[in-house]
Amino acid sequence: QVQLVESGGGLVQPGGSLRLSCVASGRIFSISSMRWYRQAPGKQRELVASITSGGTINTAESMKGRVTISRDNAKNTVYLQMNNLKPEDTAAYYCNVVMTSPSLRDLWGQGTQVTVSS
Repeated sequence: QVQLVESGGGLVQPGGSLRLSCVASGRIFSISSMRWYRQAPGKQRELVASITSGGTINTAESMKGRVTISRDNAKNTVYLQMNNLKPEDTAAYYCNVVMTSPSLRDLWGQGTQVTVSS
């Protein structure tokens, strides 16, 4: 069974940092894009950052300069380093992975909560 497991969320004070991780496990031969989304209460899910298999990165304007996405292909893992967090960053953060082999599948994690509050 292929699944994504996220970790690293929690409660942090404004200005603090968190590092989210997402591990894809199971029968996975190759992955193309790996992405982080977030969804705050009452708002639509939005893309935070993405990284392709070739390392091309796309970051939401609202997060540029504060987040860094990276991946470890050997571990099928994507990371999101978030710095200088603000209360408006409070949301559930979701990992999304496009698996290309042995089949094409769009995989989602269960989400990890990030709360920024003093």
